[in-house]
Amino acid sequence: MNWQVYIILCSDNTLYTGITTDLQRRFGQHASGLGAKYFRGRQPVQIVYQESGHTRSSAGTRELEIKNLARIEKLTLISSGMNEITRTSL
Repeated sequence: MNWQVYIILCSDNTLYTGITTDLQRRFGQHASGLGAKYFRGRQPVQIVYQESGHTRSSAGTRELEIKNLARIEKLTLISSGMNEITRTSL
């Protein structure tokens, strides 16, 4: 199964990192309040980073790596060639 690591820009300008096998479904869950507790009190604005081709294990490891980055490092990652999303607006 193809797991993806993603970063979502939130309404309070924070960056949320997660993993999924279906990014559009997961974004919809976050937007409707059925996703992570992190989205209580804030809304997902847009997906700003996507990295696919992971196993469940490697996606989880990569998620933790990204979560441990400073915000400036996450912004650098978002604008890097690793990002599979071509349009970002941060």
